[in-house]
Amino acid sequence: MSVLPLLDVGLALLVVAVATWTMAARDLFASVLGYVAYGLLLALVWVRLHAPDIGLTEAAVGGGVTGVLLVTAGKRLDALKAATSGAAPRLRVKILAGALSALVAGALAFVVASLPTPAPSLAPQAAAAAAGPGAGLGNPITAVLISYRAFDTMLEKIVLALAVLGIWSVGADAAWGGAPAPLRKARPDGAMVLLAQILAPIGALIGVHIFWVGADAPGGAFQGGALLAAMWMVAMMARLVEAPRIGSRALRLALISGPAVFLAVGLAGIAMAGSFFAFPPAFAKALILFIETFMVLSVAVALPMMVAGPPEGGQEP
Repeated sequence: MSVLPLLDVGLALLVVAVATWTMAARDLFASVLGYVAYGLLLALVWVRLHAPDIGLTEAAVGGGVTGVLLVTAGKRLDALKAATSGAAPRLRVKILAGALSALVAGALAFVVASLPTPAPSLAPQAAAAAAGPGAGLGNPITAVLISYRAFDTMLEKIVLALAVLGIWSVGADAAWGGAPAPLRKARPDGAMVLLAQILAPIGALIGVHIFWVGADAPGGAFQGGALLAAMWMVAMMARLVEAPRIGSRALRLALISGPAVFLAVGLAGIAMAGSFFAFPPAFAKALILFIETFMVLSVAVALPMMVAGPPEGGQEP
């Protein structure tokens, strides 16, 4: 008898246990550590589901980028509480929040339990997209994202750019273009420097590889861009590179390059293939790789810019 089913059950129970502990933790730093551990466990779950590219992305974003974001946000919230009364929410507010959370969780559970057998699937659309406008792609998921629901995929990248603008807008007008709020120690530990020197080059290479093979195998622009962003942040925390400055014209162009190129190619499809976001079969794969190249750039720039926080001299949230 194989032990893999028992390991899967144990992994599932461990995920639930860590999630429960994270929600019950009173200390902010302890809850963030629990969330990071939860993200790493989910990465293992994705690997067991034969989706290593999503597992790597979960480890980079859920276990890395989001953890740093929560730690920095927590430090700023502590400063905000010190400057205000710091009054805790009333009991009725807590009860209302808990009831609403339970209601949403119950509704989601009901929907999942009510799915027909077999469950709805985008497999037919994926096959049609891979054989139609996305001809030449070996990965049907990429074909769906870029062809079948290209408009949604483009808007997802626009949301990232808007998120960066929203986070940086908490700074005062006079601080725009300055250095961001400190993300790391003035003198990082030697272990952190060594980790960044070893991990960042390897992680960047894996990120580029995942992006490149995304047209024919599991992977893609967001997965590759998220890994590149995580490696950039590791180097930032080790002070091997400086945090990005919002005043950099190159970074601003990189941030909007993904959705801008996506929209430009989509508009060109009207003349080349007779429809918005349509690709001529002879150039479909080349155009999709061209779009994804700039989407990788947008994702890789957006995440570190969000984590870096508002400029120095700006108003802390």
